[in-house]
Amino acid sequence: MKEDSVKKLRSLLTTYAELKARARPASTAEHDAAEGKRRACAESLRRIVRPVLDGFLLELTAAGHAASTRDDTEKENAYPSVALSFTPRAPVGAEAALASALMFKYDPRRGILVQRSIKPSPAKGGTVTASGDRIGTIGVDAVSAQWVETKTLAFVEDVLKAN
Repeated sequence: MKEDSVKKLRSLLTTYAELKARARPASTAEHDAAEGKRRACAESLRRIVRPVLDGFLLELTAAGHAASTRDDTEKENAYPSVALSFTPRAPVGAEAALASALMFKYDPRRGILVQRSIKPSPAKGGTVTASGDRIGTIGVDAVSAQWVETKTLAFVEDVLKAN
């Protein structure tokens, strides 16, 4: 590296270190409250959402479709979430469908956010994208099994229509 570049880099790093030293640390009370909300959401996802998704998983696999669930409620450094992945069974001789996913995850501003990614079968000639759309939010203390069932049924119906 050129000497000018090294001097510029050192200057940038020094300025950054000074700014960080002057910045006041986040209050531990705010951090504790946020952590409490995150843990309450993780508990709701484990206690209410996961059993409903497991029920759908059993029904989908019994009908011959591929399905799985994912539980990320125990991670300390991430927002908690649970998800259902679903791949419709393709008719004999047809091109296999792609996996679609439904995720219930914690959003600190909104509560529990529901996001889905539906991927149509390549045989239908649709463009496969990696984007998802939100289909609802609800407060952590308002989540119910019926609400989860409604969102999951709508998801399964849309996946079957797309494939």
